Amino acid sequence: MRNIRLIARLDIKGPNLIKSIHLEGLRVIGNPNDFAIKYYQQGADELIYMDCVASLYGRNHLSEIIKDAAKNIFIPMTVGGGIRSVEDATEILRAGADKVAINTAAIENPNLISEIAQRLGSQCMVLSIEAKQIAPNKWEAYTNNGREKTGLDVVEWVKKAVHLGAGEILLTSIDNEGTRKGFDVNLVKAVTEVVSVPVIASGGMGKLDDLISVVNVGEADAVAMADIIHYNRSTINEIRSMALNAGLKVRAYE
Repeated sequence: MRNIRLIARLDIKGPNLIKSIHLEGLRVIGNPNDFAIKYYQQGADELIYMDCVASLYGRNHLSEIIKDAAKNIFIPMTVGGGIRSVEDATEILRAGADKVAINTAAIENPNLISEIAQRLGSQCMVLSIEAKQIAPNKWEAYTNNGREKTGLDVVEWVKKAVHLGAGEILLTSIDNEGTRKGFDVNLVKAVTEVVSVPVIASGGMGKLDDLISVVNVGEADAVAMADIIHYNRSTINEIRSMALNAGLKVRAYE
């Protein structure tokens, strides 16, 4: 069994780190790279940067933020939002990212998944899914930061995307995001049961028990955290220590 990764998620609007509830009602938190450096120093395994308004502009605007981060941060960085082509993905990787997360463009053009996987490697191609529950054990994929319905069943979509070359899944519950009520464990389990690639659970972590349940029951390979660390309700060091004490297989912080 691989180590469970503890990932800091940074949602960006313009120059600011923001936080939302249900992907709406954005609140400015501060300078993203100040927080990124803090999380790196606390021992985060990875960082995720998401340009949450990129769909409004048609492209990702995080290149300069990533270039600055790459000067001082030496853990994997995934960047998403507004990436619509292999060229866009290449630009983000050249800025210092290790992986790109794609949602809207992948749904509009599923072949983009294969193109990025073939050109840049499947390990770079992260499928981002914004999922909303529409019935018991049934979720619909949304685009444009949780604003647009697609009609796609999340489980069927994730199976197709992995077949096309997606090397990892960033799975965000719209219903739970920002609520501190815990991850949608049933959603995560439904996805991990049908794919062999790593799945990152995102949306809803409020306490350590939420991490434990999404790993032990949902079988997530990684957890993305925002609210709990942005608002200093806990640190990544503390979360890692508590996870180790709870018997989870996480990297011991050196």
